[in-house]
Amino acid sequence: RSLLVNTSRSGLIAPGVLAAEIAQGRIYAAVDVFDNEPMTDTGNILATHPNVLATPHVGYVTEDEFDLQFSDIFDQVNAYAAGAPIHMINPEVWTPQS
Repeated sequence: RSLLVNTSRSGLIAPGVLAAEIAQGRIYAAVDVFDNEPMTDTGNILATHPNVLATPHVGYVTEDEFDLQFSDIFDQVNAYAAGAPIHMINPEVWTPQS
């Protein structure tokens, strides 16, 4: 198997090729760029497959954007800790802890 790491542009790979290779078990992938951003499609293999590590594309941002993004991340972590996560792309898998 191979490992593909793409932190540059999703357009470097022909549409559908990475998903097909992952589905066939021939490749692992670590990506932070997607054809459609933000990634919200729960049916997209890049968001769900266990052989994919997907992270948000935040390699370079302005200081204002950095503050905005991390403020949002902080809000999400706090909401999760409070047992009421926000901005989930797959809320059907959430099982609240009792």
